[in-house]
Amino acid sequence: MDCKMADKGHICLQLGLMIYCSLLKECINITYVSGTSGAEDILFFRSGENVSLPCNNALSGCTSTTWNYNRGSNTIELVGVGKLNNIDRRERLSVGSDCSLNIMNATKEDYGSYSCRQYVNEQQQENDARVYLTVLNVSSSLSQTEMRAGRSVTLKCKLEYYGVSCDTLFRTEGYQLVWVNQAERNLATDSRYKIFSSSPCMISLTTTLLNEDHNKEWRCQLTQNNQLKTSASFTVKYSASNATTTVKPAQGK
Repeated sequence: MDCKMADKGHICLQLGLMIYCSLLKECINITYVSGTSGAEDILFFRSGENVSLPCNNALSGCTSTTWNYNRGSNTIELVGVGKLNNIDRRERLSVGSDCSLNIMNATKEDYGSYSCRQYVNEQQQENDARVYLTVLNVSSSLSQTEMRAGRSVTLKCKLEYYGVSCDTLFRTEGYQLVWVNQAERNLATDSRYKIFSSSPCMISLTTTLLNEDHNKEWRCQLTQNNQLKTSASFTVKYSASNATTTVKPAQGK
């Protein structure tokens, strides 16, 4: 199955699936893409996870490894010749024994394009091994103090990406965003919820909060051909002063 990547116009030769484990032995899903000019990975995560970015052109010892980060017009060198540079998020980064770049407690701000590069005697040895780090993020139209029964709330689930085409992922490769409840029921089948998608990479849920929604979790799932890739959740929390309004539920399907 061929597709076209945004970076340098590479033609993807194969799109497969692999599992890669984070520092705390949590597993997250990675889609592996082999390109004509070195390996490319697309890695999905949600905020708060530990992630490990593989270096697919690593040399022994990692003393020749350089990791660069790009999102927009600026490129930042995170690791130079195997050592972390003095950067803002230095305390959350480390280099693994296999030259992977480990990010602890990854946040929405960490998404972007990462490249692993090898130097020997100041000469670049191979083409960059690139990783596109992509985050699934959920935001709410109401703040925590505004949460109460009777209020309308909109939850927006968005895949934040850079360097990889949204159209390629969703229209060509079978990715989809869906809202489900704690029982894994698709909320698009319940008339209480209004589900709207303005683009393949964004889906929103709008509903009027009920008394029984306190501590209820709604989850946005990213799937590929009905197989779960990752998810991000939102849990409704009422303060004691906001939990007394009586609201009757609407009739669902």
